[in-house]
Amino acid sequence: MKSSSTRGKRAQPRAALSAGPTSAAPATAARGLSRRGLLGLAGAGVAGIGLGVAGDRAAVAASSGSEAASVSPVYPFYGNHQAGIVTPAQDRLHFAAFDVSAGTTRAQLIELLRDWTVAAASMAAGQDIGEYGAVSGPYDAPPEDTGEAQGLPTAGLTITFGFGPTLFETADGVDRFGIVGRRPADLAPLPHFPGDDLDAGRSDGDLCIQACSNDPQVAVHAIRNLSRIAFGRAALRWSQLGFGRTSSTSTAQATPRNLFGFMDGTSNIKAEEPEVVADQVWVATSDGPAWLAGGSYLVARRIRMTIETWDRSILSEQEAVFGRTKGSGAPLSGGTEFTEPDFVLTGREDRPLIGAAAHVRLAHPTQNKGMKLLRRGYNFVDGNDELGRLEAGLFFISFQRSPAQFTAVQLNLAKHDALNEYIRHVGSALFAAPGGISDGSYVGAALFA
Repeated sequence: MKSSSTRGKRAQPRAALSAGPTSAAPATAARGLSRRGLLGLAGAGVAGIGLGVAGDRAAVAASSGSEAASVSPVYPFYGNHQAGIVTPAQDRLHFAAFDVSAGTTRAQLIELLRDWTVAAASMAAGQDIGEYGAVSGPYDAPPEDTGEAQGLPTAGLTITFGFGPTLFETADGVDRFGIVGRRPADLAPLPHFPGDDLDAGRSDGDLCIQACSNDPQVAVHAIRNLSRIAFGRAALRWSQLGFGRTSSTSTAQATPRNLFGFMDGTSNIKAEEPEVVADQVWVATSDGPAWLAGGSYLVARRIRMTIETWDRSILSEQEAVFGRTKGSGAPLSGGTEFTEPDFVLTGREDRPLIGAAAHVRLAHPTQNKGMKLLRRGYNFVDGNDELGRLEAGLFFISFQRSPAQFTAVQLNLAKHDALNEYIRHVGSALFAAPGGISDGSYVGAALFA
């Protein structure tokens, strides 16, 4: 048996944390989970939660336009807004959607959200979860923390939570938790867009968790442990690993490339544009309901890329599809990457240099009544399909003040985008991400007040 001197000790930080946006561990980070949460840690298996880590962590440092895993900022978990939205986009993602288990009561759902909050705050601060963590507990009980993040820095870990439409009311009209009256009018399943080929097993969900980090093992550790805590109260519906961010959310970040080799997210909303963020990303008090103020709407779309067909397309066709040069990312109308596209300028035969079906034209705010999206997407490669083709693409994530912003842009793209020849939307989900969490409270507390 372990020496009695270890008993009663709180979980210690996993590693010495480097200086970052904040280095102070929150006071609640070491607080214990509920008894039910601890039982979940003891009894839950982890099969089916997508624990394969895409690529070696060392590859993060070598990837173009990404931050090295050795850079380990610590982002505050508590604040006016949830972390992981305007936070500088990290290089790795583990996203998971859950369904609340049959028979779970309102009180048990609140207990789960409290347990998730305590654990997420601990992990974001670089600490093990639970009272004893991964290595200091009694030998005759499963460890409270799975331990694969031992010795690793936080690598900028952020954990963001969201609530799906079916949490408020099931597809057959059941209000399981007495909250249907507080469901936002905008929180409804996304429409079926032209060309959608959706897999129900990779769509929707009652709850979601987005874990982002510059170290893939840290992100996986977060989802793995939150899934264990949920045991008996919520079950994993689907999950997705992502690598290589496809958008920049800070002016300090270089523009990354997607798996088609093009720069992605050049005109994305940046954290350094607070007025734009307030207008386009955060739900205002006047938007209603009050519990969602300071939050945002999260859209997740799994987009399969037909890599083999694209790779046989000539360069001029590829550039015409995107409306940008493949090398510099400049619009075909001229300039540099950040030059505003000129959709009127013509070339040969008086045809616009940026065609009517070019992706950059159809996604541009001027073509969508000024609507913008804060994108936080990631590349994914999930092996090969039954025909030997790469199961690869873009896991698109966007945050917006209203789902109508995404719907307008996506409808325009779905109808006219030349890129549709090379992609298929195979998964879709919408969640309301509540506003920031106060130390001592829990995610979504205002919803259940």
